[in-house]
Amino acid sequence: PGFIVNRIARPFYAEAFRAYEEHGADPATLDAVLRESGGFRMGPFELTDLIGQDVNESVTRSVWEALFHDPKFTPSLAQRRLVASRRLGRKTGHGWFDHTEGAGRPGPHTAGPCEPPGKVTLHGDLGPAAELVGFMAEAGIPVTREPAGSHLSLPDGTRLSLTDGTTATCDPFAASVRFDLALDYRTAGRVALAPSPAVPEASLRSAIGLFQALGKRVSVVQDIPGMIVARTVAMLVDFAEDAAARGVADPEDIDTAMLTGVNYPRGPLAWGRALGARWVRDTLRNLHEACPTGRYAPSQALIRRAAAEEKLL
Repeated sequence: PGFIVNRIARPFYAEAFRAYEEHGADPATLDAVLRESGGFRMGPFELTDLIGQDVNESVTRSVWEALFHDPKFTPSLAQRRLVASRRLGRKTGHGWFDHTEGAGRPGPHTAGPCEPPGKVTLHGDLGPAAELVGFMAEAGIPVTREPAGSHLSLPDGTRLSLTDGTTATCDPFAASVRFDLALDYRTAGRVALAPSPAVPEASLRSAIGLFQALGKRVSVVQDIPGMIVARTVAMLVDFAEDAAARGVADPEDIDTAMLTGVNYPRGPLAWGRALGARWVRDTLRNLHEACPTGRYAPSQALIRRAAAEEKLL
């Protein structure tokens, strides 16, 4: 069902729609983060308006039904409402956005200029975001190091960490800010931040200023599990691993199909290798704990790959 591309691409749409349903951010901001941080050529909201909401929703529903209502493929209620109201995108003049003549397109929410912190402390390493540390030094922001942990701390103790499927609100350290995954932090034009309610406004402004000093636009989004890019990419990797293990297609063909069929910035299996199967597995496990419906439960293929990775350490 869904062949290669239509099967594996479902999370690109589904996770953005889910983040919208969770009030994580508005469609324009979600699109901008996936384009400018995730490296995708179009965001899922603008893309489905181009495809047609009825067409995209029909594909999602047909794959879901063919796979016996597997929760990983559950269609979006918000998209179903668009279809039911005949807001099908460009072809009807309205979809997620207004496409009537003269209508303006809403822009993404972007934070205003903020001052960066005088210094930051790196605790342990940042995993897939490790390259950020070098960029901070290049930007003239002093970085001191502590051996334990996997986060940055601002001078007032506020913690900044790469999202791992948990929320900043659930962090036992109350003042916590999550930042989203990027395809390439050097070239990314935008980074999303999600603060816990306990983060003081001055600390949030300092975190914003830190990423602005690295040349990034910053979108502050609601504190939802996995944020935007991270949950999308983790699911794409898992779907690709599962498809390869089930013999849907060879791994090389899966990455080729996603690169050339839908113009993804990186094949999902190659992306998974770059991030590390353990990071993807653990992110999905945390998402599954937050939403225990089976939607985010890592596939057995991913679990096996992560276990093999651990044996090599």
